[in-house]
Amino acid sequence: MFKYLRPKEQSYAFLQDVDHPEKNRYGKAIETVSVDSELRGQSLNINGDNRVGENPNRYKQHGFYFTADNCISCHACESACSEKNDLEPHQAFRAVGYVEGGRYPEYTRLNISMACNHCDDPVCLKGCPTRAYTKYAEYGAVLQDPEICFGCGYCTWVCPYNAPQLDHSKGHVSKCNMCVDRLEIGLKPACVSACLAGALDFGIMETTPENRDGLDTSIPGFPSTDITHPNIRFQQKNKLPDEMSRTDSMPVKYKKNAKGKFEPHVAEKSVSGQSAEVEWNLNKLSTRENPLVIFTLISQAVVGAFILLFIGPMIGLETLTPVKNTIAWPMFLFGLIGIQTIALVLSTMHLGKPHRFYRAFNNLKYSPVSREVAGIAVFYNFIGAFTLLTGLPQLFFWLPESLLQLFVSITGWGAVVSGLAAIYFMHKIYRIPARPFWDHWQVFTSFYGNVLTLGPLLLVLVFAFIQVLNNESWMQVVPMIAVFVFVGLLMEGIGLYFHKNDLMKSGGEGAAAYFEQTTKFGRTYIARNLGLLSGLALAISMMVIDVDGIAAAVLWSGAAAIVLLTAITGRALFYALVMPTTMPGAFFWRNKKFQEHARETGLAEMPQVGVLPDLH
Repeated sequence: MFKYLRPKEQSYAFLQDVDHPEKNRYGKAIETVSVDSELRGQSLNINGDNRVGENPNRYKQHGFYFTADNCISCHACESACSEKNDLEPHQAFRAVGYVEGGRYPEYTRLNISMACNHCDDPVCLKGCPTRAYTKYAEYGAVLQDPEICFGCGYCTWVCPYNAPQLDHSKGHVSKCNMCVDRLEIGLKPACVSACLAGALDFGIMETTPENRDGLDTSIPGFPSTDITHPNIRFQQKNKLPDEMSRTDSMPVKYKKNAKGKFEPHVAEKSVSGQSAEVEWNLNKLSTRENPLVIFTLISQAVVGAFILLFIGPMIGLETLTPVKNTIAWPMFLFGLIGIQTIALVLSTMHLGKPHRFYRAFNNLKYSPVSREVAGIAVFYNFIGAFTLLTGLPQLFFWLPESLLQLFVSITGWGAVVSGLAAIYFMHKIYRIPARPFWDHWQVFTSFYGNVLTLGPLLLVLVFAFIQVLNNESWMQVVPMIAVFVFVGLLMEGIGLYFHKNDLMKSGGEGAAAYFEQTTKFGRTYIARNLGLLSGLALAISMMVIDVDGIAAAVLWSGAAAIVLLTAITGRALFYALVMPTTMPGAFFWRNKKFQEHARETGLAEMPQVGVLPDLH
């Protein structure tokens, strides 16, 4: 099998055939498939080559070993990986970051080389809506096909190690492929073979490589292994200070606990020792997720408005009937379909390859993204059918009245149930352990709170103005609508209160995100909270004050403007603040603040800087 190797290949580059335990520390079998499995003997068809590797350990879980004490941060592993995979300057499947601690002359720096860990429980595979990921029996490699990917980037959200790389210039994700083509001919991955200091090694999991005896699963800066059960083992024996700091812009440091393990904590001062100031930073509220800000808010408003329109007559709101408003009823329904269509189009613009949006349905079994898209699609079709049946009944003159009413009931309740389900799946997208700021039930109260708040406000404003134009009173709907708005705002407020307390208790990246919310975005955060309190006060006043006509319409319009602005600000903060449990970067590389600086100053126009000028 070695006839395809380069001449004079060094001995350290070859995989070793060694004894191994039956199971790893997570209880998972090292043998990826049974001896008689039909998966054995198949070709990986790498670069069109249909040969099958003769490695005797082809069907055993492999992984990386990293000895931190040996790493000199020469970046040879990065260079070898980039050359092997022909990567652009702004991409790196393997990256070397570091943390540091102590004071001169006892300053200590710990380098960490990290790539994909080809986990036992790959959350990227489960989260990907297009099913671009596969965990292969061969070597236990988690591989991703960029040609299937449509660039939503959800795998980059759920991965705790920042392994999948979203290339904004190409519109798709790619990642470390374990160099399976090298493994097939008995060679270790390119990064391992290039390591000058012997810091990186590779082999069957739970075996001990040469010149090593440590098989730890933790190191300062490495996220919890509970999320994915990664296949990487560490050795770090040199003494470290009790506190290690990141040199990138993430306000996180690592402190030793009573057991000697490092845990993430909030770093309230920068590396230079400067305290954070309370600012507005309104310009930084704009992120790549802007289309999702609009999509989520519109979808929640449309679901809430339709549900109230449909059940309103059942709870005594006779104003909200097609008989009472023969023109307003169909116009409002068609309007809901129109703005939901705009929201759907905007959601596809978030993709790197919008023309492949239909692939979002490919992973309904596991991906919350696929389930959300399916839920919204079902809701969209139900509301469309309901609109035609009730808004343009003349099209169905040929149907018996009883059958028409049956279809109206089916489509109406179908839209109600599917709409609520869609919002549930939408909230599940953000319950990600790798993003602690999101992984809280406050997302549930926020999303459903907006259903109760934005939907009724949208509905009452449209019908109110129509009633005013017709010189009719609309006080019948005001108190009940105000109750919905109040409950929705109260839900969000309660969620935010517990969110804050729980983040501060848990510490780590979630608490760091909250710290940035009160400093970097502190003034914006206060303004959002004041808007929430103002909305609650206005909703209460609507429930108790008897105001009608133009005065009430003006008051409701003001309340709606405050609530809408508050919702947009809160949702923008939601996306701008989140911090992943990612590996530490360096002073320049993988440093969000440096990337911002490079774009602002024009450095990003130089490809060698490794920062794209614009993000999709």
